[in-house]
Amino acid sequence: MHDIKDWHSRSSDETLAAIESSLEGLSEDEAKLRLQTFGANKLPEPAQRSSLLRFLSHFHNILIYVLIAAAVITALLGHVIDTSVIIAVVIINAVVGFYQEGKAEKAMEAIQHMLALQTSIIRDGKRQVIPSEELVPGDIVFLETGDKVPADLRLLKSHGLKIQESILTGESVAVEKQTKAVELETPLGDRFCVGFSGTTVTSGQGIGVVIATGANTEIGRIGGLLSDVQTLETPLVSQMAVFARWLTLFILAISVLMLLFGYFVLHHDFTSLFMAVVGIAVAAIPEGLPAVLTITLAVGVKVMAHRNAIVRRLPAIETLGSVSVICSDKTGTLTRNEMMVDTIVTSDECFTIKGIGYDPSGDIELDNNVITVQDYSSLQELGKAVALCNDAELIRKNDFWTGYGDPMEIALLALASKTGMEGGEIRKQWTRTDVIPFDSKHKFMATLNHNHEKQAFIFIKGAPETILSMCHEQLDSDNKTQSLNIEYWEEQANAIAARGRRILAFAVKAVNPKHTVLEHDDVQDSLIFLGLAGLIDPPRQEAIESIAKCHDAGIDVKMITGDHAITASAIGTQLGLLNSDRVLTGQQIDKLDDDQLKSIVCDTGIFARTSPEHKLRLVMALQENSMTVAMTGDGVNDAPALKRAEVGVAMGKTGSEAAKEASEIVLADDNFSSIVDAIREGRTV
Repeated sequence: MHDIKDWHSRSSDETLAAIESSLEGLSEDEAKLRLQTFGANKLPEPAQRSSLLRFLSHFHNILIYVLIAAAVITALLGHVIDTSVIIAVVIINAVVGFYQEGKAEKAMEAIQHMLALQTSIIRDGKRQVIPSEELVPGDIVFLETGDKVPADLRLLKSHGLKIQESILTGESVAVEKQTKAVELETPLGDRFCVGFSGTTVTSGQGIGVVIATGANTEIGRIGGLLSDVQTLETPLVSQMAVFARWLTLFILAISVLMLLFGYFVLHHDFTSLFMAVVGIAVAAIPEGLPAVLTITLAVGVKVMAHRNAIVRRLPAIETLGSVSVICSDKTGTLTRNEMMVDTIVTSDECFTIKGIGYDPSGDIELDNNVITVQDYSSLQELGKAVALCNDAELIRKNDFWTGYGDPMEIALLALASKTGMEGGEIRKQWTRTDVIPFDSKHKFMATLNHNHEKQAFIFIKGAPETILSMCHEQLDSDNKTQSLNIEYWEEQANAIAARGRRILAFAVKAVNPKHTVLEHDDVQDSLIFLGLAGLIDPPRQEAIESIAKCHDAGIDVKMITGDHAITASAIGTQLGLLNSDRVLTGQQIDKLDDDQLKSIVCDTGIFARTSPEHKLRLVMALQENSMTVAMTGDGVNDAPALKRAEVGVAMGKTGSEAAKEASEIVLADDNFSSIVDAIREGRTV
């Protein structure tokens, strides 16, 4: 069963048959048998070195060996002070390194904390709760809002189920799940019929059958990938090793020449000559060099902490100064990680919405001119639908605008305020009396609202193709209805999608005020189409400026994201990335061998729909081109590439513990500009 990799392309019935289970669940006897066969549903314990071995590893350096030898010789010569100073330098250097360095071995341990503790399942036809470690392939699992997915599941039933998969894909928007099988070659982020271990249910309910547990899950596979990744030596460590070898050979050669010259040419006493040569050799060894290096780097640590870059491994500071390419995640690093409506299309106009993230202030423009919203009734009607057909809350917290609920719905509330329909006020005027929640099957949400003037309307939002199929009329700029122009709306939707935006459509229907119950039949006809909204996670302004600084400093910036190619390219263009029109997807990377990837990786600006293996291959391909790579990331999926890169940079606010443990540097503010500041400091060091 663990060898099967195509669960997402099999139907529900085929999955149950292949895994030898049913909706009644496994029997207790069968579950015990499978537990013995497949083992507990937990990740293997990472192999860890003892604290003593980690401490002793800081003495594994040829310069340190020479210093220890010098300490022994000076002790034999009776130079107690010299011996004490050398030993103190060696020990202090090891202690500082031991405490400053992060422990990469903890990355696997950090992943383990992401697994659920208790799980609701069916066994012997009865619902029960068991420890997640006892789950086996074939178990039938219930999922509800707030649950952590306890193992990899092939979903059998889904009712408005949305799962947050950012730890695997890096994308912040929750994924709508359904039960229909997808194509075999479908990327991880588009496998809508599978729930992955360690992800979180944000809304809805579902039932799934366990298809993989423990190390065989997607998160377990990443953990295995992480343990196999070779950590590279930093340039400073490599240079110091080479310097120490040559210095040692030079000192020994000079010492031997002096000994031979003094004995055979000058005919000095051998014993006295030998002691003199040893003294000169000891004096020539720069015993203060390791301490000076450590102190210099430690000062750099303090300076960079003020720039929101927390250094976990000392040599990473110097390595930052050598960086020639930065591979950055998109969501939250280059973008704000806040959805925003930037385009509204009505029957007659296409409006551009200005503003920053969830902030409800901002102008609305038409043909680059700021408009007065009250002059456009169709825009106000759309704003009313946006505010009422919405479950989110927009709040101001510590001088920042944030919200509760789906990121797209929070962004829509900000739009509503810009159209003069502030969410809280309009909701007081129009009481919601019933709702049809969003479901991936019907792809829309509808609300029934009544006001104090005994009026009632159904407001609906959803996928453009779905809403258009329910409408026969549209609202014009004079607030009058006219026949639906389906070709116009499809053309506008395609244009918005081509610019990398997510699209939502809105419609309305007047009903009898006595109507208090909302049924699916109520929204199947007589709807009036209001318009389209295009949403995007906008780039950070400071990221645009920082990327320009990187280019001026000779540093290339590449975007590696789990998002779709069109969206990634649109964001890359706004950010000013080089070669943003050259996008390579995960599926295309799979078809390239290492040599082919090496030949095109430098000329490609954006990599979309990538998996952990893709990110790791991309970092290694850049390194094969003699480039020093800094890699940013926040999810478990980023950990292998973070560990492989010369400098791994994790996000401090949104980053997973696995990403932080695999990194050399953690950004306290999740801001790309902090990386650029850190590189500047690294070059100074």
